[in-house]
This record gives sequence, structure tokens and C-alpha cells, in this order.
Amino acid sequence: MKLYDLLKLPIFNGATIAAGENGTSREVNTVNMMDAPDIIHFLKEHDLLVTTAFHFKDDLESLLRLIVEMNKQGCAALGIKTKRFIDNIPEKAIALANELEFPLIELPVQTSLGDIVNQSLSYILDIRTNELHQAMQAHQQFTNDVMSGQGIEKILKSLSSLINFPVVLLNHHLRQIDKLVKKITFLESLEKMVIRGYSFHWPKTMMSSFSLLTETRDTITLFPVYTHKKQFSYLAIIGFIPSTDRSTILTIEQATNVIAFELMKKNALNQHSRRIRNEFFTKFINQTFSTNEEVISRGLEFGLKNEQRYLCIVGDIDIQDKSTRALQFQSEQELIYETIEAEIKSFEQTIHMFTIDRSYILLAELERNWKTVEASFLHLLETIQLKISTHFRQSISFGISNYAEQLLHIPVSYKEALDALYYGNMLGKKQFIEVYQPKEVPEILRMLPYDQLKKFYVDTFQAFANEPKKDHEELLKTLSVYLETHCQLSETAKRLYIHRNTVIYRLEKCEEIIGRSIKAPEETLRLRLGFRIKALLQGI
Repeated sequence: MKLYDLLKLPIFNGATIAAGENGTSREVNTVNMMDAPDIIHFLKEHDLLVTTAFHFKDDLESLLRLIVEMNKQGCAALGIKTKRFIDNIPEKAIALANELEFPLIELPVQTSLGDIVNQSLSYILDIRTNELHQAMQAHQQFTNDVMSGQGIEKILKSLSSLINFPVVLLNHHLRQIDKLVKKITFLESLEKMVIRGYSFHWPKTMMSSFSLLTETRDTITLFPVYTHKKQFSYLAIIGFIPSTDRSTILTIEQATNVIAFELMKKNALNQHSRRIRNEFFTKFINQTFSTNEEVISRGLEFGLKNEQRYLCIVGDIDIQDKSTRALQFQSEQELIYETIEAEIKSFEQTIHMFTIDRSYILLAELERNWKTVEASFLHLLETIQLKISTHFRQSISFGISNYAEQLLHIPVSYKEALDALYYGNMLGKKQFIEVYQPKEVPEILRMLPYDQLKKFYVDTFQAFANEPKKDHEELLKTLSVYLETHCQLSETAKRLYIHRNTVIYRLEKCEEIIGRSIKAPEETLRLRLGFRIKALLQGI
């Protein structure tokens, strides 16, 4: 309680403020009576000390040191009974107290110090008891809200009614997550500041207050909601809660405790739900369901309709060190999941989210052509990349598929998204967004390791290498042009400026060396790939 309120008690009748009147708003937690010169070692913050000043009657310097030390220690005030051992409080003590704005109270001689201590402590205890009683009532009310199944939003509504301030629940990124009140616009500015690296709460602190320079100059008081998670949520009070308002703070703390348990319960339910969803999607992608009807039926349980066009997006964290990736993934997967989930919930299109191993899969329902929504989807993914980079110091890349005309086609789209992601990684990109495009043969071949390409080439033309002759180069050139012209003899002869019979003779020699018919489809494909690989190897 405030010192000026305590001084209104009848026991302080006749007491006067001799100095430091500007400090009478100091908080008083307890009252102590001095009987020893070294009392300063036993005082605590917010203590009111009363004394007869017996030890200071001939030692002004000790009194001045006591005032200085009490002020440093954050004590509430010093009350001195005069007319017993000292007639008046010394002028130097008054001047010092005024300079420090430290209250000096002159107590009348007829007042018992024991009565001051007892009645003051009794009054403070009554106030504390009343505060605790109110806190217990508030806790019971919040508990009843939960037990009645009304959940967190009812707790926020009850708390707002008790403290007469709007209350919102924010996630660890200071983003509004409750639906009790309409979206508070200045919280968007707050979230942007968090992304830029601003911090609005110190760890292990009970609360923090700050103002935003908006048109209404809003003040926000944050109270952390601690759960089992590394990152915690916040109760945001849209208004100023002074640290001395113990009754209101105790009420808010009861709400944070009940909300913390409710959040842990919801988290456990969400984890179970996600596990079931991910198990379904994994079986679906691996095509382990017995019938299409079973896929369609199970999909409806998760809000997936078969006659719906879908876009598949696969995201993966970019980490080069594979040994640390698993540890980081285990500790941060849930938080990254929640970050992505928060973004897609506010997106204009419906997006379903799953995880497989270390990948995040987004299934977006497409109501329009991809080109009309491409910009908004890319902006969403870029926002997710920015937030993951800011909050987790990680980069995430996305591969985007062609759209699937219906649910049953999603496995194909999923593979396309994986291919797009793989292609971006092969090009050495980081934090990229790659849209799937059907690849040309050279592009596909470049994605293969050099050693495998060379082995395929050597195996294909090994027969020519085993018997080096000067005409082998002409034979291979004729074979290459023949395959490029789709096995047209006349066109081959035309391009090489030789007779048609010469082409036939050379091709027969090629078949003789290879030992297989070059007209067989599999052999034709192998030879065409071999010539493509030869061109790549020469360019590497």
C-alpha cells in the first residue's frame, strides 16, 4: 500500500511529514521498529522504520548515513519520535531527506511505537488478506469457466470485466490468437517490430508495460503465460497496470495460471490430432490404402474433399550440417509448425497442413486459376520465410507442384513439389521458392552425379573403345545424326552429304560392334541418352 494511505490511520494522528513529501507515494510492505544502531542491515525494500532516535541524539552523521542507506535500499520512510531523546529532527537531516525525496515523519511523543507497528501491520495484513481472498475468488471463477467448457475466451472475458480493461491473448510472436475481441490494429505494428528484432519483455520478469505512439497512444501491459514450452504466450492488457496495484496483478496472475493449464491441455490435444492427420497423409502418399473409396472417406474426416482442386507445397528447413539438423528439428519443429499454422489461418484460401519426417506440407484449396492467385501465395511463403528466419535463425525453402484436379491426384502433386524442392537444392539455392516445371532432358541429366553420368556413357560406348579404329569416329557421328533424325536414312544421308547406302553400311557396322540392334526401342533410348551425356561431359 502507499505511504500516504497508511498515514491516514488513526494511530498516525498528530504525525507530520517533516521532509520528503514528494516521496509519500512510496510502497509500504511492512513496518519495523529500531532498537539497534546497525538496523540498516536488517531492513528490506518498502520497509517503514519507526524509532526514538536514541542512538542518534549525539550522532548526527549516523542519522544522515541511515537516511542515505535507507533511500538506496528502497525503504518507504523513516518515522522519528521527537521530544523524548531529541527535541526536533535536525535541519541537516531534513535538507538531505528533501533532496532525496525520502519521507521523514515526525511522530508525537505520546504515540507508542509498538502500537504504530502493530496497528500498521494489522492494517497491511488485512489488505493483503483481502487481496488474497479476491485472488482466490478470481481463480475459482476462472476455473469454473474452464470446467464449464467455455475455455480461454471466457476467461479473458471474465478477466476484462474484473479489471475494466480489454484483454487479448498473444502468442510468443506477440500475435493475437484469441477471437474474443476484434483484431486490434496496433498489434500489427507490434508484430512488425518483433520481426525487426525488438523485444518487449525480459525473461523471468513478472510483467512489462510500454506505450505505442499511435493516434490513441495506447499503453500495453504484458504478463507472460508460462507453460512447458520454451516459448511462452502473453496476456496483453490494453491499459496501464502499475506494479503497485497488487490486487489487480494477483487477479491477472490467477488468470495466467489457469490459461497456462488450458493451453497445455489444448497443446496435448493438438499434438494427438496432428499425429493422426500426419499418419493419414503418410499412408495416402505411400498409397497404402486398399481402395480409393477409403481415401475419400478418410480425407473427409480432415476436411479434404475429393472433388476439389489442390495445390501441394512442400517446405524444408535448409541446414547443411546433417548431424545437428535432427536435434534442431526435434526442439523447434513444433514452434515452426505453429508459426506456419498461424500464417495460413489468416490466408484468404483454405490451406491444410501436414508434416512428414522433416518436411512441412501445405495443401491449398484452389478456387481459381493458379496465375490469378500466384502472387498472394508467393507473398504468404515469403512471409513465412521471413518469420522463421527472424524467430529461429533458420531458412526454409518451398517446392510448389502443379495443381491436382482432385484429392486422389495429390500423390502425384506431392512428388512434383518434392522434385521442385530437390531441383532448387541441386542448384545450390537457399531460402528459395521453386515452382515445378517439366524438365528438359539436359536439365534432368544435370541433376545426376557426375560419376554416374560418366559410368553410363562409358558403359554405352564401351564396345567402340575396346576396338579403337580410325573409322569409329565416323561411325559414331553417323549413328548420332541417324538418331537425331528419328532414324530417317535419307535425312541422315542428306545432313552428312553421303550416299544413302553409305549410311546403311555404317549403321550395320555399328550394330556389329555393339552386338545389338539399334532399332530396338530400349537400345535407341540408351544410345540417345549416351550422346546427350557425352555433350554434357564435354561441357563440364
